[in-house]
Amino acid sequence: MTTTSTSEDGKITEQQQREAGRVYADPTVGHVSLGGPVRSLLFWLISLPVFIFAVGEPTIDITKLQNRAPWLTSAIVVSFLWGKVVDGVRVAAEWEKGVILTLGKFSEVRGSGTFYVVPFIENVRFVDTRVQAINIPRQRAITRDNVPIVIDSALFLVVRNPGLAVTKVQNYQFATSQYVQSALRDVVGSLTLDELLSEREKVQEQIASIVGQKVRDWGLGIDSVQLQDFDLPEELKKVMSRQASAEREKRATITKAEGDRLAAQNLAEAARLMEKNPIALELRTLQTIDGLAGSPSNTVVLFPMELGNVVKSMKKTIKEEQS
Repeated sequence: MTTTSTSEDGKITEQQQREAGRVYADPTVGHVSLGGPVRSLLFWLISLPVFIFAVGEPTIDITKLQNRAPWLTSAIVVSFLWGKVVDGVRVAAEWEKGVILTLGKFSEVRGSGTFYVVPFIENVRFVDTRVQAINIPRQRAITRDNVPIVIDSALFLVVRNPGLAVTKVQNYQFATSQYVQSALRDVVGSLTLDELLSEREKVQEQIASIVGQKVRDWGLGIDSVQLQDFDLPEELKKVMSRQASAEREKRATITKAEGDRLAAQNLAEAARLMEKNPIALELRTLQTIDGLAGSPSNTVVLFPMELGNVVKSMKKTIKEEQS
């Protein structure tokens, strides 16, 4: 479905209204033509035998043909009247309802299936009762913090009462689209840009609620309103990109610092455990030596830990003697 653009101030111009009128063609007259084959079958089922009887045997004798002229005239009249009778047969698809106007006044809703419309007296307008997807023209709006934004959206509409949809509004698709555009600008104008981007689901529900209350009297129901895309100014996009990049760097720095802090805490805890358990320290030392010995280019010099303990004891004894 094609779309129509709005003017700079968000209003629909007269030319755009005409274009929208072509886009939103009257939805009450177009329907799946299921009754045509049935009417044709019924018409020829009676008309063909009547013509064969009126004409008689195939002949080029003008005299015989003139003698059968009254029968031929009667056959034409009968076929015409039968055609008018058959023309009242209508077939509505499973998702269609036929709104009957009797002498221009609404009388009832018929269908789905086969029903009869009295020629010259009754008129039928078919309405699609399935969920209808309507593309809303791009809307230019300004948020509460004075940010211009262009929004693409879509409306999902359901006809709940076909009689009201035909008699209460001229074109319910176009009228509902206008309501959605107005409600969209009002809701966006009451929110900041951050609120609009972070609370899209809430904004959609709010618009659907506003429009649903207005179109309920037309026999319509709003299934949902979907905000598909937001078009922001290029300068604002660059600023938001830098902000997002800075936010990611901030999170990365905080995460690294938190990791360093946890690592230091774990190392300190491990040191305290090894201090209390000398055997654990020796096992850790042997594990480190085993890891270094895996490379042939390394030269490992072992210094016995007992010798280190003896040196420490000697230093302690010397300090005690000096004191």
